[in-house]
Amino acid sequence: ALMLELVTLDCPYCGESFASQVDVSAGAQTYVEDCAVCCRPIVVVFHVDDSGELESVSTRREHD
Repeated sequence: ALMLELVTLDCPYCGESFASQVDVSAGAQTYVEDCAVCCRPIVVVFHVDDSGELESVSTRREHD
């Protein structure tokens, strides 16, 4: 079952923030999501703790 959690992502390119959803059921992940504002590819990294709770979310430019 998907366990979607609402998060706010900060775009490292244009600086805007936008809402997104991450699936915490699969544990920690790294994936690319296009910015909702400037459409550039953001690398999103999130970590999940042992109890399945979302621990942290970070964003970076694709080639950093």
